[in-house]
Amino acid sequence: WRQKRKKMLLELEELYTIVGRPNVFSYSELRSATENFDSSNLLGAGGYGSVYKGKLSDGRVVAVKQLSESSNQGKVQFATEIETISRVQHRNLVKLYGCCLESKTPLLVYECLENGSLDHALFGKGGLNLDWPRRFEICLGIARGIAYLHEESSVRIVHRDIKASNVLLDADLNPKISDFGLAKLYDDKKTHVSTKVAGTFGYLAPEYAMRGHMTEKIDVFAFGVVALEIVAGESNHHTTLEEETTYIFEKGVGSLREWQPPGLCGPQALEVQQRGGAPGDPRRAHLHPGIAPPTAVHVKGGVNAH
Repeated sequence: WRQKRKKMLLELEELYTIVGRPNVFSYSELRSATENFDSSNLLGAGGYGSVYKGKLSDGRVVAVKQLSESSNQGKVQFATEIETISRVQHRNLVKLYGCCLESKTPLLVYECLENGSLDHALFGKGGLNLDWPRRFEICLGIARGIAYLHEESSVRIVHRDIKASNVLLDADLNPKISDFGLAKLYDDKKTHVSTKVAGTFGYLAPEYAMRGHMTEKIDVFAFGVVALEIVAGESNHHTTLEEETTYIFEKGVGSLREWQPPGLCGPQALEVQQRGGAPGDPRRAHLHPGIAPPTAVHVKGGVNAH
C-alpha cells in the first residue's frame, strides 16, 4: 500500500510540473459522477479503454476516459495526452477539465459534446442530416484547429491521428479535435522527424506510412481524407464481401473531377462545379501525386476563401 501511494505521489508531482496543468479529481468524485461507471453511461470504447458520460457536483456534464487495465501503451499515451492538451486551448480543440490518478487505471475528464463524433453524425444509424453549409463549416473548423496546433500555439504539435471518429461535435455542431494520445511535439527547424508509424490506416500520408517521416503535413493529408468523407457523405473505407478494402481516395483524381457531392442540387451544385470542387475538397489539399502538400494554414485560408 505504501509503495502504491508513493508511486501515486510521484505521478502527481510529475503532473504538477506540466505547463497549464489540469485539475486533479478524486476517484470518488468521478465514480459518483458516472454512477459507478454504469454501462448506461458508456459513450464508447476503443483500444485504450472506455469513455463514460458523467455529471460533476457543480453541474458540468463531462466525458470520463478510463484506460484499459491491460494497456501498458495506453499509460504512455495518457501522459502524452495530458501534457499535450494542457498546453493548448482553442475553440476547435476538445477541452480537458482534469484527470485522476487515484484509481487502478488513470482517468481523463473532458467536456462532453452533445452531438458525439463526426463519423457517427455522417455514417452512423440515426446520424445527423447535415446540409452543405454545415458540412462546409465543419471542414473549416477542423482546418482551424489543425492550423492552431501547427503554427499558432506556443508549441508545435502534430496530432498524428486526425480522422472522423476523433472529431467531436458540440450542441451547435462546431467541430472539436480530440484524442491526443499519439500527438508529438514538432521542431519546425527540422525537415522531418523519423518516428515509429502510428495512426489509422487509410488516413496515413504515403511518406509517413512508408518511411516514418513525420512532418506537420501528415495531419494535412489526413484532413484531406476527412474533408472528402464530409463532402461525399461516404466513409473512407469500404470492405466488399471478398474482404477487399478500398479507400475513398483510390477513386483517383480523374473521377473526382467529375464527381458531385450527394445532396447538392440547383444553385449549390452549380456553384461547386464553377469553383472546381467543394470547399475543403482534398483534391486541393494533398491527393495530387507529385505535388508538395500545403500547410494547414494554407488549407484553412483556401477553405475560408469560399
